[in-house]
Amino acid sequence: MKIGIIGASGYGGLELIRLLHNHREVEQVDLFTSSDEGTLFSDKYPHTTNMYNQPLLKIDYALLNSYDVLFASTPAGVTSHLLPPLIGNGPKLIDLSGDFRLKNTADYEQWYKKTPAPIEVVEQSAYGLTEWNSEAINKAQLIANPGCYPTAVLLSILPLIKERLIDASALVIDAKSGVSGAGNTPGPMTHFSETNENFSIYKIHEHQHIPEIEQGIEQFGIQKYPVTFTTHLVPMTRGIMATSYAPVNEGVTEGQLVNCLKETYANRPFVRVMDESMKFCTKQVAGSNYCDIHVKVDPRTNRATIVSVIDNLVKGAAGQAVQNMNVQFGLDETTGLTQVPLFI
Repeated sequence: MKIGIIGASGYGGLELIRLLHNHREVEQVDLFTSSDEGTLFSDKYPHTTNMYNQPLLKIDYALLNSYDVLFASTPAGVTSHLLPPLIGNGPKLIDLSGDFRLKNTADYEQWYKKTPAPIEVVEQSAYGLTEWNSEAINKAQLIANPGCYPTAVLLSILPLIKERLIDASALVIDAKSGVSGAGNTPGPMTHFSETNENFSIYKIHEHQHIPEIEQGIEQFGIQKYPVTFTTHLVPMTRGIMATSYAPVNEGVTEGQLVNCLKETYANRPFVRVMDESMKFCTKQVAGSNYCDIHVKVDPRTNRATIVSVIDNLVKGAAGQAVQNMNVQFGLDETTGLTQVPLFI
């Protein structure tokens, strides 16, 4: 396959390059930018020397139409204008920004503070939560790759909500991310002296992933529930830990929750349900496309604690995007994604 990456110089684009480099079906990867045109990619990222000694290309629609797949790894508000002219043409489109995730464009305008994409294009997009939407992904030209937080949250709670094992009306989600989730543009919140030896809470009740989580619960869990969702920045490069709390419904046991998760993901290679005896941390998925889940019920409060960990740049972005490409083309979904996590 011939692949183009728009926004290749960001962290999401960089991870796409790493994963696609060893994908057996990928023959060519070209890199596009709106800001560093003509710059050698290997000059920007020396670790790619002898692999990507190519200049970053200007975005040109005549050229873009020649690819089998186009990945767009841009800030929100870019692809809503950039990708619609490509609909109905040659390439499959996989968007890693948030521009096509929310089916209600008024929600997008409210939470992202940007002009939404045309409604007819949004309606054509398939939400790319691979384990829950493979059939739609396979048929769609445009994939709205999920956000990193919603990926970690939805994979861990959807089976329990769908089987009515937990009370989703009282769901509280506490999530923490490494600084790479903020992208590679420096800012006050990600400055080393602000982040190192520090722990921050941000976007309280205002995070743009709140409506995406609620939409996912409604789409795959049958009923819509409002959620309390809080995000924190921790002094590490990669990783997300999402901890969800909800009352268990009457008569439901911890074993039922564990079995529900294991049965749901029995044939899904990238979701691992961890037993009680195993330790649980973000490092166990670093650099990989895994989502690991652990659940525990407190008998004193009758409340479940549901924990999931992902690498925000892989399962939360580039890895899931490649997984979706595999599904689009009828490939084994693990193709190019069998890396062992980088624990050390």
